[in-house]
Amino acid sequence: MPGYETFFDIGYRRTNTGGQIGVWSANATAMTLRVWSAKDPDWVDETVHMTCGSHGVWVAHSDFLVPGALYTIRADGPEGPTHVFDAERDLIDPYARGLIRTNSGDYRCVVVESDFDWEGVAKPNTPLGETVIYEAHVKGLTSARVDIPEELRGTYAGLGHPAMIEHLTGLGVTAVELLPVHHFISEERLRKQGLDNYWGYNSLNFFSPHPAYATRTSIGDGRSAVLREFKTMVKSLHAAGIEVFLDVVYNHTAEGGFGGPSLSFRGLDNESYYRQTDDGEYIDTTGCGNSLNTSVPAVGRLVLDSLRFWAEECQIDGFRFDLAAELGRGADHVFEVDHPLFHAMLSDPVISSTKLIAEPWDVGMGGWQVGNFLIGFEEWNDGYRDTAREFWLRDVAEERAWGTSPQGVGQLANRLAGSAGTFSPERAPLASVNFITAHDGFTLADVVSFDTKHNRANGEENRDGSDHNLSFNFGHEGFTSEDSIIVDRRRAMRSMLGTLFTSAGIPMITAGDELGRTQHGNNNAYCHDSALTWIDWELSDWQRAHLDAVTRLIAIRRENPALRPTGKVHPSQEISPAGRPRQARTPSDAATMDWYSADGTLMTLENWQDSQERTLQYLAGTPAQESNGNRVLVLVHGVEESVEVQLPKRTDVTGFTLLWDSSHAAAPEARTWSPGETIAVGPTSILIFAVA
Repeated sequence: MPGYETFFDIGYRRTNTGGQIGVWSANATAMTLRVWSAKDPDWVDETVHMTCGSHGVWVAHSDFLVPGALYTIRADGPEGPTHVFDAERDLIDPYARGLIRTNSGDYRCVVVESDFDWEGVAKPNTPLGETVIYEAHVKGLTSARVDIPEELRGTYAGLGHPAMIEHLTGLGVTAVELLPVHHFISEERLRKQGLDNYWGYNSLNFFSPHPAYATRTSIGDGRSAVLREFKTMVKSLHAAGIEVFLDVVYNHTAEGGFGGPSLSFRGLDNESYYRQTDDGEYIDTTGCGNSLNTSVPAVGRLVLDSLRFWAEECQIDGFRFDLAAELGRGADHVFEVDHPLFHAMLSDPVISSTKLIAEPWDVGMGGWQVGNFLIGFEEWNDGYRDTAREFWLRDVAEERAWGTSPQGVGQLANRLAGSAGTFSPERAPLASVNFITAHDGFTLADVVSFDTKHNRANGEENRDGSDHNLSFNFGHEGFTSEDSIIVDRRRAMRSMLGTLFTSAGIPMITAGDELGRTQHGNNNAYCHDSALTWIDWELSDWQRAHLDAVTRLIAIRRENPALRPTGKVHPSQEISPAGRPRQARTPSDAATMDWYSADGTLMTLENWQDSQERTLQYLAGTPAQESNGNRVLVLVHGVEESVEVQLPKRTDVTGFTLLWDSSHAAAPEARTWSPGETIAVGPTSILIFAVA
């Protein structure tokens, strides 16, 4: 079977007399290039019969194929349950760099100019251990931002505007992770309901930026201008030291299930591009109707070439792979840790130089693969999200209801330490992308305001969206003016964020959570392109205070490398009750974590096993071999009553200075306590101390 490197001449190549197009199909028996008039996209200027070269790559040349030219592909082939060839249907080239839609609803590929002046602006190359991810939607981020010119709001240019960059740099994030920007379309079902696929997880093409996110000026100037606007956004963010990651959807396409529209892949070679049985039934491991068959080398090559295009030509710094488990399924459709596509990404000098983040699951059998990806991949850690929500929300709810907590601090400590046990020692802790919320689910404000989802506006009678939210409304569903509930909610938000930014691993915050953004209980707002999903930048006093608190928290993480270990972490004793607490000599190249109970003594086996042990102190330190050592004490208290805590009595410590306290949004009073001194800790809060 041919490898990825054997497919040549795929996509567009400029020649001295026009251009050449190469399109792959293993089963086509004939293929035609149709070049359309740039002035009238319904008028064919030229038809060229393509010739099949090596390994199923069909090639044609045309003098008309210059920047701005429009073209489509037609393919003919055998009949049968796995084939959908139609010699009269115009199809999208999978490698097209731009697409337009005609008045009749048909698509045309566009040859675009790739030249761009980066003016010496290079990728920031932020070290992985210093990375703070900000997950955002291109349109929703700036659509309601009044300090950005109206014509730029909701666009690539709007994201690259100084006002937006000032917010990002002021907050302290190092990377913006954009929801899908590959050219996508809305499903017919949504269009009939008057809704849109707002999130964009429905890719039509893997090489062209979504044109609707460009300014009207760029759209009017053509697809080359759209690509330039995208690159200009990247350049502006890079100039400010901010990396750009893309959420990429290579697991399925917008053609949907069998019987859906033949727009590109299906018409070119349905049998090869999609996973299916011999009877033509699609094997859907994505829940979206089809699954791209990456076990076929040419399909894997498509993914690799797309990644190279974005990483090299558009200078993208990282990729988050949607439903990444699907990409690792072999010819038998079973997940393979050592899938050739994963190895090809890691061995490619361009792709491997970027940050590769897997969403390590899909919806097929054996689809949950958290912790199982190769060294070189980071992973979304849903277990981290669930543990943090359980500790700060559901455990509190159950203690209110039953007078006792279902669990102690053991699981939370495991997450603070980098989710040991989930990831191999060779990968932890930086393999773990930690998050409390993401685009999919409740916002941070909603997870403390709603016990159940409120998705009726999605048109599915509230059936869509997860029912496993691990949320708590603190006594009232939705908005309330009751002061005590408001205080509890805002403190819980800060405590969860405090946990996030004091945990080993890579933190990710969802855009708007730093402002307390709400979606009014909708935990699956993928189909709303409206004020419901756009960030509202008109802030109240409490939102400004919340933003200040989050900004300080990120700064504390940045200034204290003890909170972000990059290699081995050596606890002074086991944080799991699987065995007796052990004391061991700490290797000089390992970061340290020492665990203490509320009385300032080292945690014991009994402490770890006690479900009522809800107060924990951990002292994190950089490796002893580092000349500029740094230590931080984090105090976690998970009970809705104040408590007196004795700080660890250590001879190598002279004082603990309070840096942050989730009990209040305002910065704490500068105060230092001596080792062994007692401190009053407010209910359900997390405190951070500098250690001298």
